[in-house]
Amino acid sequence: MGVVIGIDVGTTTTKVVAVDTASPWRVAAYREYRLSEPQPRWQVQDPAMVLEAVDEALAEVVAACGDREVEVIGVGSAMHGLLALDEDLRPLTDIITWADTRAHAEAAELRAAGRARELLHLSGTPVHPMSPLTKLMWFARHDTVTAGSAHRWVGLKDIVLLHLTGRLVTERSTASASGLLDLGTGTWADSSLELAGVRREQLPEVLPTTALLELAPQAAERVGLPAGIPVNAGATDGPLGNLGTGAIEPGIAGLSMGTSGAVRTVVPEPRLDEGGRLFCYALTDDAWVVGAAISNGGVVARWAGDVYAPDVPPGPLRDTQVLAMASDVAPGSDGLVMLPYLLGERAPLWDPELTGAFLGVRHAHGRGHFIRAAIEGVALQMASIVDVLDTVTPVAEVRCTGGVFRSELWRQVMAATIGRPMVPTDDAEGSALGSAILALYATGQVESLGAGLELLSPAGEVADPIAVSSKDRATYAELRGRAARLLSAYDELQEYLESFTPRG
Repeated sequence: MGVVIGIDVGTTTTKVVAVDTASPWRVAAYREYRLSEPQPRWQVQDPAMVLEAVDEALAEVVAACGDREVEVIGVGSAMHGLLALDEDLRPLTDIITWADTRAHAEAAELRAAGRARELLHLSGTPVHPMSPLTKLMWFARHDTVTAGSAHRWVGLKDIVLLHLTGRLVTERSTASASGLLDLGTGTWADSSLELAGVRREQLPEVLPTTALLELAPQAAERVGLPAGIPVNAGATDGPLGNLGTGAIEPGIAGLSMGTSGAVRTVVPEPRLDEGGRLFCYALTDDAWVVGAAISNGGVVARWAGDVYAPDVPPGPLRDTQVLAMASDVAPGSDGLVMLPYLLGERAPLWDPELTGAFLGVRHAHGRGHFIRAAIEGVALQMASIVDVLDTVTPVAEVRCTGGVFRSELWRQVMAATIGRPMVPTDDAEGSALGSAILALYATGQVESLGAGLELLSPAGEVADPIAVSSKDRATYAELRGRAARLLSAYDELQEYLESFTPRG
């Protein structure tokens, strides 16, 4: 075995990691790019910009390898992207990312018609504007020119594979996050295709996540590698994140927190909760990831700092100073609770029209209370997902990743609210490392995903659980009950206000 390369094409950053399987040597490269919002609710990217970032980051790690021989490349990417290609396989549209909510009306219509549960259990993807299914419905209704011109409809992973291998294919992990796949058969679902208004031949062939392709000559020349090197079709960033951080054993859930957040655990076959709150995406044929994502993660705390501490000057110490204000407030924020729905929310309610609110506001509450309540509101959301996961498969431990957990306040609040042992992990290479591990498994160089994890990220690197007091655990357990009661009262008030029509 030589060097294995893992690629993670994310929403705003491409990460590429190269790992020598015979020594501790490794190197990583990063390229950032932006999201554009040409219209309200639209969040798109230029495909050429993303593919250029892939080439640059890959070429950088290849150059760093020197005389080391690259054996295989694994590819991972963000989920739920969609774009149209013409007959020459050139983009007709930008990449419509998971954050794009233009299809909110289509998602609401499916929910109102009682189709959400059926479609979720068929495909594993919740009915939400992020889903390619609802985006295709939007194109069929609102952009008939593009819908009529599209020769193929593909995802982000698919154009990356096309760019590197010259083949237009997808894999089961990406397909299972589209809302168009039948989890039972592993093929495109006729009923979903009919809803989306597309033909089967307009979608790529679905390969196993362990499928091996070959690096095309043009791509090889761009990045400095020999043509023909195996390229693993790979999986999506969520499942690969679990793999890269070691959250693949029974009872272990992976929690990631950045701008948004997610909690996921691995099960041996497709599995969903009866309440329809979880997604189910493929990692391999016998490893599936169930979980849920929130749109309102670290962005909520950043917003609270901007609103309630505008006097804190920008700079490397700003976040620390803002969080210090919240640290001076007792756990539970003296009864103040935030519903952190600043952006259209995903789990556990999958309702993009939810709006945020502070509940239980009193005269004594100051800005530190509001900042702390924002962090606690995010933790309450994540804890509710862990509880739902627990009904599908018991969760005994949570492994957390994300820049927010460099903060002791974030670590303490999240660990105490979840109420289970929470272990911090290094997420610098997360999903990219998962791509490398899956590539090793796909080529038969390791017998299992666990063996690949042990080879590239030894188990001895796992940290101790975050220590929290029993008092804090009890405080946040009580807060969860109080938040539920406040939310119920808030819902009743909202219903009253919506039914009230002023005279005149």
